[in-house]
Amino acid sequence: MTSIRIVVADDHEIVRVGYAGLLATQADFTVVGTAGDGAEAVRVCREQLPDVVLMDVRMPVMDGIEATARLQGPHAPRVLVLTTFDLDEHVYDALAAGASGFLLKDVTAERLFEAVRVVAAGEALLAPGITRRLIAEFARLRPKAPTQGTLDVLTPRETDVLRLLAEGLSNPELAERLHVGEETVKTHVSRILSKLGLRDRTQAVVMAYETGLVVPRTS
Repeated sequence: MTSIRIVVADDHEIVRVGYAGLLATQADFTVVGTAGDGAEAVRVCREQLPDVVLMDVRMPVMDGIEATARLQGPHAPRVLVLTTFDLDEHVYDALAAGASGFLLKDVTAERLFEAVRVVAAGEALLAPGITRRLIAEFARLRPKAPTQGTLDVLTPRETDVLRLLAEGLSNPELAERLHVGEETVKTHVSRILSKLGLRDRTQAVVMAYETGLVVPRTS
């Protein structure tokens, strides 16, 4: 069994040590480093090449948003943002910078373990929809001029799939809605990410809102 390599970045030592110790209880996890600020997180990640980083947003020297952006690239780790509030504008910025999802700091141990495994497998934390709601909320509060032309590289079916992704549908739900198999859905999603230069579904949802493909609900 391949171990998931993890870095924990948080400026509060008790939080950092607590998460590291908790994660170390899992046979398929290896905590390869910790960091007390964003600059240290970038350095540790470049040295240790983790699969997943738990990244606090508010840290000295360099915050988690800039650190997340600096870690993007061909071999970038998946970033799980840690936050105290589920509707935190800084979390939206981190998602836009390339994070794969976020967790509240009062998350249960089992939810933490599940989240790490999900993002390490290349998925994104969209279920049960809280990430999608956060993205929609800040897209509504900070509207941008639609740039639909960005999506012209997609086929009509791929555009439909992206729109449904932004609504928070899972692969089985997408397959049912489109009357196709799950493998076909996975192929569509893979092509969308490749054409748009994105790493995962969370980034695809961000782009769907920022390009105006999906309009946030006002209610």
